[in-house]
Amino acid sequence: MLVVLPLSVAAAPYAAFVMDARTGEVLHARNADTRLHPASLTKMMTLYIAFEAIERGEISLDTKVKISKNAAAEPPSKLGLKAGQRISMRYLIRAAAVKSANDAATAIGEAISGSEAKFARRMTRTAQALGMTRTTFKNAHGLTETGHMSTARDMSTLGRHVLYDYPQYYNLFSRTTTDAGIREVANTNRRLLASYKGADGIKTGYTRAAGSNLVASAERGNERIIATVFGGKSSAARNAKVAELLDLGFRRAPSRAPVRKPDAPNYASVDQAKPKGAGKTIRLNVAVKTSLRPQLRPGAEAPVLVAALETTTTVLPADINSAIAEAQQSTPEITEQPDQSIAVVSTRPNARPENLVLARVAPEPEVVTRLSTSGGRHWGVNVGRYPSRYKAERVLLKTALSEMSTLDGSLRKVVQRPRGFDANFMGMTRETADLACRRLQARNVTCFMVGPAS
Repeated sequence: MLVVLPLSVAAAPYAAFVMDARTGEVLHARNADTRLHPASLTKMMTLYIAFEAIERGEISLDTKVKISKNAAAEPPSKLGLKAGQRISMRYLIRAAAVKSANDAATAIGEAISGSEAKFARRMTRTAQALGMTRTTFKNAHGLTETGHMSTARDMSTLGRHVLYDYPQYYNLFSRTTTDAGIREVANTNRRLLASYKGADGIKTGYTRAAGSNLVASAERGNERIIATVFGGKSSAARNAKVAELLDLGFRRAPSRAPVRKPDAPNYASVDQAKPKGAGKTIRLNVAVKTSLRPQLRPGAEAPVLVAALETTTTVLPADINSAIAEAQQSTPEITEQPDQSIAVVSTRPNARPENLVLARVAPEPEVVTRLSTSGGRHWGVNVGRYPSRYKAERVLLKTALSEMSTLDGSLRKVVQRPRGFDANFMGMTRETADLACRRLQARNVTCFMVGPAS
């Protein structure tokens, strides 16, 4: 039986790129600089700018975003947002990263830049600042649009920046499921995450014009590889090809290499590259011609200035010199009068008696306490669900070191669930857990409180 593939899918060009994430060294490339449709790989840039905006204080994870008609009308894949609905930015980020929701991606762009068109221009500017020289964005989600193009090399570069520039958010891409506010959603990349050892992200993409795309990252020991495929014929074929490329990367990469993080976005170079005639400088003459000092209230006297006093003083320099000379002379002797006596009282304290017995204060006993689950210490903080126990334990240790003041004394506990491993800090009071979670959220760490019944 002959199966005829749709022309657009069959004709989707193939491209591949493999790099050592630690150093940026290219390990394999094929059609890596061919401009192709990136599909939902676009959302890596949408999320990168969202992380950047949160870091700069332009928006926060708790900002309530009002969903526009434009965002709600985006075609699938989508979260199912309704026009006029309000939802926290954190849930939009989760939906875009895990579910690859187009409506969530558009809502993120509109919330940050005011419109999707303005956000797309910021995306392109950011791409140029990251060195993605052959990438142009026209929307926040990646659906096919004229001029919306990128390359396998550029998308690998972007994936590396997401990994190293915002490591506090990178765990989003390894979640097999996540709470997106209105419902729980599953990861579009969950098959590769489950089947390939060490895989922890990053992003899938599919349209008819693009085929099946994927930027994947995997870590084994000291090695980390990023592999990108454009134009896969199906998600299964794409995953198999990416696994093959990751294996190739691990074979070719040295077992040990220094981690050289990518440079931060160079926005100055992008601005300097603009045409000189793009604008002109207008100089304004802003010299103050009239005093803005308020007029005196009727009947009030003008204040006397120190400078005026100095100019009207009658003290002569000779008087000042003579006063200084008198002050420097020794104190005159006091002559006793026959009928007067001056009693000199010494202020020096008496010597301590030799037979004085000093009282010794007994040291206070040191009380050693241990963590107990009684007395209301049944609360905790969850900092995410991860595909392996190792990942969960590593996140717990990293989080404990970054927030020692409130997590000190808590128990790090990994709980295996059907869909992964929960990373929890337990043995806390409700107040301590609430404070710890709020402090972690201020550090852009996603968390929630775990109650006694959890």
